[in-house]
Amino acid sequence: MNHPAFAIFYLILFILILDFLLERVLEYLNTTRWSEILPDELRDIYDPVRYGKSQQYLKVKQRFSWITSAFSFLAMVALLCSGSFIWLDSLLRTCTGNPILLTLLFFGTIGGGSSLVMIPFEIYGTFVIEERFGFNKTTPKTFILDKLKEWLLGGLIGGGLLALVVWIYSGTGNAFWLLVWGVITFFMIFMAMFYSNLIVPLFNKQAPLESGELRDAIEAFAGKVGFRLRNIYVIDVSKRSTKANAYFTGLGIKKRIVLFDTLIRDHTTSELVAVLAHEIGHYKKKHTLQGILASILQTGLMLVILSIFIRKGSGSAADLCQALSGFSAGKAIPSFHLGILTFGLLYSPLSLVLGLVNNVISRRNEFAADRFAGEHQNPVALQEALKKLSVNQLSNLRPHPVYVFFHYSHPPLLSRLARLDLIKQQRSPGSQIFSVEDQKNKSDHYG
Repeated sequence: MNHPAFAIFYLILFILILDFLLERVLEYLNTTRWSEILPDELRDIYDPVRYGKSQQYLKVKQRFSWITSAFSFLAMVALLCSGSFIWLDSLLRTCTGNPILLTLLFFGTIGGGSSLVMIPFEIYGTFVIEERFGFNKTTPKTFILDKLKEWLLGGLIGGGLLALVVWIYSGTGNAFWLLVWGVITFFMIFMAMFYSNLIVPLFNKQAPLESGELRDAIEAFAGKVGFRLRNIYVIDVSKRSTKANAYFTGLGIKKRIVLFDTLIRDHTTSELVAVLAHEIGHYKKKHTLQGILASILQTGLMLVILSIFIRKGSGSAADLCQALSGFSAGKAIPSFHLGILTFGLLYSPLSLVLGLVNNVISRRNEFAADRFAGEHQNPVALQEALKKLSVNQLSNLRPHPVYVFFHYSHPPLLSRLARLDLIKQQRSPGSQIFSVEDQKNKSDHYG
């Protein structure tokens, strides 16, 4: 291996090791916030028994996360150092010389092998850990069918996109990134609009929310804030888990709000409307559109950098591929798929930085959506809903601030409750925007 390739190889090792150690440090920082005694700030949220269970759940999940992360890290280092990726490439070249088929076989083998190896960990996480704490409702049959569907979708959608990218690269050369960016942008917008129509039904049943008190209340709120809402759906997540949530999806006439059936089961009408008000707030403040635009721009940035590194006939492209030979004596043949793999490993630090920026923006948007719901609906109802969601999921309500900075796309519960308290103060009986309906809702919660 030449010196530039060795330098890239050691840089990849350094990135892998640094990433692994960073995650372990972040997890350790979270443990410093754990307590066997119910903290004072959580006494109106958790009861002592439920809080003790949440601490056990956090500990069990962290130990399991450490094991799975260590396994993945050691496996990647072993594959990289042994030159296994170059060996696989050489083996597949005995089957075909077609660049598209070769790329599909290469990543299909890696992805399929990784998925198979991780299945025991997924089974343990679902049928042991989640089962132990009362969350799992997945049957072995559902688990197997889900896996088969995931593999099929990955092969059809992922494989189809990958084949198209390789075809574009082969035909256009160094300007390929612009066309690929256009293709991926179209795909992202298409999926944003039709994901719930095309993909979700393969795994879950969605049914329109039936007429009644809840639908009337949701439609009344939507009309009050000028939100055209035709599609309100309930999804049957209870066949897999007891955890609850709601989400907004789609664009334009395809937009819809989806409620987990577990959410409806555990919350009052007032709380559900408050949760939906939060989701509508995201749309009214154009957070959904901002997220799509940000993803498109970040994809373009990644493709521009990639096009520089894997420029045809360049020394950097050959060095990227050769770096995958590790400590072996394997000779890499410069190729698109090897270049993409190496680039993906090198790109992870920039991806981390972009992820941090996205998390900061996302947390800010969550506060904004909370404020929209609190100002236009009932802040007390939203607080109660957030408390129930967190307690029912045994969430960590005292995460370390550094861990939040790196990993949380949503603000911690206590921060959200504090912001909503400010809105409650603004909506005090002396405020002009406090209504008789708000007073009734408040008395319902505390009386």
